[in-house]
Amino acid sequence: MQPIFYFIEYIMLVELSLKDFLSKTASNEPVPGGGSIAALNAAIAAALAQMVANLTIGKKKYEDKEQLMHELTFLASEFQNDFITDIDADSDAYNAVFEAFKLPKETDNEKNVRHEKIQEATKIAAEVPLNVARKTLKMMELIELIAENGNQNAVTDACVAMMCARTAILGAALNVRINLSGIKDEEYVSKIAQEVTNLEKTAIEREELLLKKIKIQL
Repeated sequence: MQPIFYFIEYIMLVELSLKDFLSKTASNEPVPGGGSIAALNAAIAAALAQMVANLTIGKKKYEDKEQLMHELTFLASEFQNDFITDIDADSDAYNAVFEAFKLPKETDNEKNVRHEKIQEATKIAAEVPLNVARKTLKMMELIELIAENGNQNAVTDACVAMMCARTAILGAALNVRINLSGIKDEEYVSKIAQEVTNLEKTAIEREELLLKKIKIQL
């Protein structure tokens, strides 16, 4: 998201209750914005994936899958922790852009420094959601394994996890693109834009593939 000039009171978003987080999101403050919500969707996807794996562990019918589920639960937990951190990282990146725009611009030197700081901060603001999208795409493989090998009574929960993951990637991609629009480095912009396009395309394909597989089973 591009900067809107508001006074921002710093607070750790992940320390808020769900109700307070939603209230803050709904307020006229610019954070948390779409990037933080994309990271939240990814964290929810990771949590749902763990749930399905945990509902598989200890079930006699899935004894041969138990070790796999233990491993996948651990990996999903690691993803979840990363995405929780990204919720605040995205807002922090926005705040850094906001602060860069507030730098003085009276002299040529000040203008040059301000421009460089804005460009640096905007690149970071693009890279935070980009990394969310990259990690979420990797997690999609994990979700697919859980859906195919886990407790089939909870297979639709795995599908919802995949849907949340796809939403996280598409949402993160939008936030990458809006930040790219403010970056003057054309080579950097072109490279990242192409990667984002590939991430979006692959995410949609993986979600569709899993839903088709599950539909056949139901």
